[in-house]
Amino acid sequence: MSYIEELKEKINKNIVAVTVIGLGYVGLPLVLECCRAGMNVCGLDVDTEKIKKLNQGKSYIDDISDDIVVKSLSGELNGTVKYTSDVNVLAETDVVIICVPTPLSKNGNPDVSFIESAVNDIVEHVHEGMLIILESTIYPGATRELVLPKFQDNKYCSMEVGDQIFIAFSPERVDPGRTDWTIVNTPKVVGGITSKCCEIASCLYRNFVDEVITVSDTTTAEMVKLLENTFRATNIALVNEVAIMSELLNIDVWEVIGAAKTKPFGFMPFYPGPGIGGHCIPVDPRYLSWKMENLNYEARFIRLAEDINSSMPDFVVNKIDRALKNHSKKIENSNILVLGVTYKPDISDIRESPALDVMQILKDKCLSLKYSDPYVSDLNLEDRTFKSEAITSQLLRAQDAVVILTDHSKYDIPEIMNNSELIIDTRNATRNINVTSQTTLHCDVVYI
Repeated sequence: MSYIEELKEKINKNIVAVTVIGLGYVGLPLVLECCRAGMNVCGLDVDTEKIKKLNQGKSYIDDISDDIVVKSLSGELNGTVKYTSDVNVLAETDVVIICVPTPLSKNGNPDVSFIESAVNDIVEHVHEGMLIILESTIYPGATRELVLPKFQDNKYCSMEVGDQIFIAFSPERVDPGRTDWTIVNTPKVVGGITSKCCEIASCLYRNFVDEVITVSDTTTAEMVKLLENTFRATNIALVNEVAIMSELLNIDVWEVIGAAKTKPFGFMPFYPGPGIGGHCIPVDPRYLSWKMENLNYEARFIRLAEDINSSMPDFVVNKIDRALKNHSKKIENSNILVLGVTYKPDISDIRESPALDVMQILKDKCLSLKYSDPYVSDLNLEDRTFKSEAITSQLLRAQDAVVILTDHSKYDIPEIMNNSELIIDTRNATRNINVTSQTTLHCDVVYI
């Protein structure tokens, strides 16, 4: 029996051993879905604190409850799970899925050190019949350039890819905080170094994903992910620039978007805000522009979008300054309360959050800066530490301006409006709210 047929048989009989490297927002949900599908799964992470929490039945990710982690340990999810920092588990693994971070370095280039470390660990424990899948977002060509050579002609191994071992790329499509689209019902894109690599990787994913989309190769699959997020980043930049233009034209950008989206074809609504955040949207287009620079091509559209999006925190602060002046106040003498510091509502993730950039500017401009976020208890901004404030009528009435940067559903917007003198709303959170007859709204709301 060939290695691919042997591995297929293990997958189909649910006796395949899977190790997921990297237990963050992508890796941990993947571990649990593999477990639900009846697989024997190992969650591997170098962060021993994460492993300790998981083995205590505690989750550190918003979308995953402690109860699910406990059930994964007890075998109640169908398969079995082991959480560890011991890389030696790779020796007994049939399938390795790499879900490690791919941040940007200080000079703005892709930091591939986490991928390289994971691949080096795999190489030391590789064996015939192993499938290696990279899910971490990276530049086009990375699987061929970073992963493939490690398994060819080196001191540890020299195996024929597509026959003895199999290498594929499948971009993660996780949207933290979202429940309508999950790993299971979100189509999974897969590309392999060879057609056999793609075939066996697709076979694995079909065990717990409703639909698998195969593409020609790993570079195509990598480009799919970057197109998805570059599409979002550039369209957000477009609507952010429309917001700036609407300000100059003295019109309401939210009204413009609301009317435009009534067109049943040829238009997709995007919404302005204080910038873009999260690990993917601000970062992924840079992978693509970096790769293009190496090919002597300037990704002009991506660069322009990045410039516009990165300018939005300054635009918001200038809006606050002007709103205060309209109330005969100066920003340097004002108390300002920020509502929401995460990059999107109803999660605790502050990675690349534009709210942090707004606060960074405000803390050196205003008299007093406070924030309130039900998901983030404390915050460090360079030389200052902030603690989340409980929202009370006394706190709101003591502020010269309240700035909504993240529209968490836990906020009582009518109550906030009823006790605030001035609100700068960057998320359109106060528009068309359902206000009870007992509530008297008297604040001035300024929209982005």
